[in-house]
Amino acid sequence: MRLVLASSLLALSAFAAPAGASTELATKNACMACHAVDRKLVGPAFQDVAKKYAGQKDAAAALSESIRKGGAGKWGPVPMPAQPQLAEADATTLATWVLGGAR
Repeated sequence: MRLVLASSLLALSAFAAPAGASTELATKNACMACHAVDRKLVGPAFQDVAKKYAGQKDAAAALSESIRKGGAGKWGPVPMPAQPQLAEADATTLATWVLGGAR
């Protein structure tokens, strides 16, 4: 039982990056060039993304995939460029941060 609990806590800690770290990750990977937390720039506000995905099963996985593969037509005419250089773990961290309101 203790091993299961310890493993669960370790798994959760991988996604529980401090908000500052996620903001830094978003800035480092140029996400903030097109997005802001609370207002539309070229792309949607992160808060609007969180609202769109709210309650969806596997939202973090879907958003992480959109971050890495890019997409078009979800938010208007400007496509989201693919970010294939972004590590899967970093994409998941960013997706989790965005879905949590990007605080």
